[in-house]
Amino acid sequence: MKLKVRIGLFVIFAAVIGGFYYAYFPAINIHLEIFWTTLIVVFLSLAIILGAKSSISQMVGRLSKKPSIKEFSWFAKLCSVLVIVCVGVLIVGSALGATLFRSRAYANLLPVDKREFTEDIEQSDQVTDIALMDTESARIFGNRKIGSLSDVVSQYEIEADYTQISIKGQPMKVSGLKYASFFKWWNNRNSGVPGYVQVNPVNSEAKYVKLTKPMKYVPSAYFNYNLQRHVQLTYPTKIISGYKFEVDDDGNPYYICPTMTARVGLFGGIDVNGVIICDPIDGECKYYAIGDCPSWVDSVYDGHLLTKKYNWHGMLSGGYINSIIGQKGCKQATDDFGYKIIGDDVWVYTGVTSANGDQSNIGFVMMNQRTSEARYYQVSGAEEHSAMSAAEGEVQEKGYKASFPSLINVSGTPTYIMVLKDAGGLVKLYAMVNVEQYNIVATATSQTKVFEEYKTLLASDGKLETEENDLKEDTITVQSVEYIDSDDGTMVYIKDTNHQVYKQAFKEDESLIRISAGDVLHVKYQPMDNEIHLLQEFSFETK
Repeated sequence: MKLKVRIGLFVIFAAVIGGFYYAYFPAINIHLEIFWTTLIVVFLSLAIILGAKSSISQMVGRLSKKPSIKEFSWFAKLCSVLVIVCVGVLIVGSALGATLFRSRAYANLLPVDKREFTEDIEQSDQVTDIALMDTESARIFGNRKIGSLSDVVSQYEIEADYTQISIKGQPMKVSGLKYASFFKWWNNRNSGVPGYVQVNPVNSEAKYVKLTKPMKYVPSAYFNYNLQRHVQLTYPTKIISGYKFEVDDDGNPYYICPTMTARVGLFGGIDVNGVIICDPIDGECKYYAIGDCPSWVDSVYDGHLLTKKYNWHGMLSGGYINSIIGQKGCKQATDDFGYKIIGDDVWVYTGVTSANGDQSNIGFVMMNQRTSEARYYQVSGAEEHSAMSAAEGEVQEKGYKASFPSLINVSGTPTYIMVLKDAGGLVKLYAMVNVEQYNIVATATSQTKVFEEYKTLLASDGKLETEENDLKEDTITVQSVEYIDSDDGTMVYIKDTNHQVYKQAFKEDESLIRISAGDVLHVKYQPMDNEIHLLQEFSFETK
């Protein structure tokens, strides 16, 4: 093959490789299978372009004969050896990371601490630390907010992904703006992206935050200003998994880029080993090892990765064979998750079912998105989708759909709380469902009312645990007594001369039958906002 032809082919090949790398910017890392596959393609191509002693036409003319190794140069032979080495690395590396051989290593990637539900999860009378709104609803509120800003909506849109973060201990969903098209980026590339949107998932308020300095390095930009390309080319050997938009407690924007490595063998057990934080205003990037990550950062471990790691722990702790045959002690996370704020960290919550995937939970797990700390709580009861169906059934005539629920502690009782949305994705009702007995369902238009209704249902079913210091005492004169039958049994309503009402399930204390109009009673009760109080104890007083 003539030297000029070889040089020309090599230049074309180098240009193709360079263009591919700039366009797709893959990580140069031995823990990626695609890295070794790419090497195989490169070595084969080089062998063909630069390795043959004779011209291609001469080689084609001798195809009818048995090929001879002499037709190839030492360089072609070297490339052939390197191809075989790369293929061997792929095969051996994949085997070393296979769950068949390394099941215990996978199971140990996520240490899980068993905890007590009532000790760790504080009792709730109002939800301020749980993201009840899902991303779909956040998009609706965010788009409505941007739609009211004519100077913004004409050039920018909101990124589809909202990141769940904690701002000073309060849940918040945030998303940056993006250029609406290539031409709008071109026209606005010097002015950049002017702000971001934050949505409060508790009270459904959306807010547009205009920045003093615009963001220029964003996912929707092009060429060297494209965020993904900029970060990957800054750290070419890092395996970067996702680009999450966050703001710190002062409202400054950043993109959080977790870096990954293999923990099992050469390719298996891909897990987070650090994080790159990029300032989208000036493009400055800084890498932190996983233990040195700033405390304000929330989205280091993606929720899908955490649930995958829990499934490795739950299914493979007893070995690979046990995970296939017998499945003794095997458990897995349900197919979705929610978020809860504890301290200033965001925790992923999901239920845990047995390996056969039935319609009930045997517990639930909470996992920290910054540290990957995992806590397991053994709470048996309805699986989340069963609870969602129960809540939707309460208002089936309206056709509302339930969001994925979160677990809270109501007077010592494990309880699901969720929102019910209309067809437009707007929150219409709050719903609470008892985990252990999911036919106990309360719905209301506000949190205050739904807690009140739910506690009433718990009291009527004898499930309400009340602390002694939460009770009040009084001496009353009975004006009337009524017995009302309900689906949960007979309820006794006692009205006093001051128009206060006290109620208790008859099955809890049959001595209620002794009370008559005119009796003077000493009562202990849990006060309720609707002035229909929950009677706990009573005794007769001398008139």
